[in-house]
Amino acid sequence: QGQLVESGGGVVQSGGSLRISCEAPGIVFSVPRMSWWRQAPGKQREFVAAITSGGVITYTDDVKGRFTISRDNSKKMLYLQMTSLKPEDTARYYCRGTSSREYWGQGTQVTVSS
Repeated sequence: QGQLVESGGGVVQSGGSLRISCEAPGIVFSVPRMSWWRQAPGKQREFVAAITSGGVITYTDDVKGRFTISRDNSKKMLYLQMTSLKPEDTARYYCRGTSSREYWGQGTQVTVSS
């Protein structure tokens, strides 16, 4: 753990927006697939969105139309733009890099009030 660093979490009202970021060294950022996962208290960690080195994007149905995943190759940064946030989106969000091995960050907390 600690090979990736997430930031940008905070407290927002329902219907609001927030952008979280993930910073990684080149060797990690260059892996075939980067993704965002989240975990709420008492629940299993679940997949949110992913983007491959070629730009292919995948979202879980719960966030389609509301969240946007993107990457800046020059800055070696991964982003998740969240809009129309709901209380059910409240969770700790984690960045993940996947190749022959896995890389994880410590997560950033996102809390959506009603």
